[in-house]
Amino acid sequence: MEKVERLISIIMILLKKDVVSTTEFAQLFNVTKRTILRDMETLSVSNIPIYSVNGVHGGYGIMDEYKVDKRLLSSTDLENILTALSGLEQILISEEVDVTIKKIEAMVSPLAPKSSVQLSFYDWEGRSEIRQTLKKCQEAILARRLISFEYIDKNGMITDRMVEPYQLHFSETSWYLKGFCLHRMRYRTFKLSRIDQLQVDEKTFNPRDYSLDHEYESSYQPELVAVRALILPSVKDQFIERYGRKSIENYSSDLFLATIHVPQSHIGFQFLASFGTNLKVVEPPSYAEQFRNYLLDMVNQYS
Repeated sequence: MEKVERLISIIMILLKKDVVSTTEFAQLFNVTKRTILRDMETLSVSNIPIYSVNGVHGGYGIMDEYKVDKRLLSSTDLENILTALSGLEQILISEEVDVTIKKIEAMVSPLAPKSSVQLSFYDWEGRSEIRQTLKKCQEAILARRLISFEYIDKNGMITDRMVEPYQLHFSETSWYLKGFCLHRMRYRTFKLSRIDQLQVDEKTFNPRDYSLDHEYESSYQPELVAVRALILPSVKDQFIERYGRKSIENYSSDLFLATIHVPQSHIGFQFLASFGTNLKVVEPPSYAEQFRNYLLDMVNQYS
């Protein structure tokens, strides 16, 4: 963390808390106590009304006259930010996010009630392996630098790519990079787990004057087909979470009929197959037959 950023963080924390010890600051910013002492001297010279308190519960504070009575963010606002950041921390695995969380926690009153919302994600071991790829992509986006890499598609085909990176996107369980591919001369979305040998080029680029959202919506929307399937009560909640209660209707005493839209591809088959014997596709007949053949091919792998 840069010194200027650390000084601003110290002021933010002192505006919220009465007294903070040198040890607390040193642990928060992962620096030595001597560094914190120098920071306090810098703030004092800059006419920030810092004062020191001696004793066991001593530390540093900021004059009450300097504090703002009506803060922009309420305690509820801060709790909501912490909840969102805790979820981001689990999928991003970033030291920067961890530092940000500690800053926000320092601004929350210790007497404030615990958050009523808790987010939990699967701790996939492979997620940490793409951390460096994620970080390089983020740095390239901010610096507007070209990136090059080997990309492995779903069929195992490897191609060399040179890309103008524009945005990182997290969807369900995976990270994706959106950018303009100079080899295809089109906007493309790349799955980070399929990127290898990533290099950030010294060359910079000027962002293209184009609506990314419009391009991706028109180019990457999969073809969907309406499917009706009989499902057991044990998986009803999963369909409600994804498609809503209107997609479910009663069929018999022990079955429900779900009407859903799934990709007209192996991706749709994989999704439906994940429900095992808890689901049976009934309409349209052509899709049910394709799904049956997909399952038979799977069984033949073990013949």
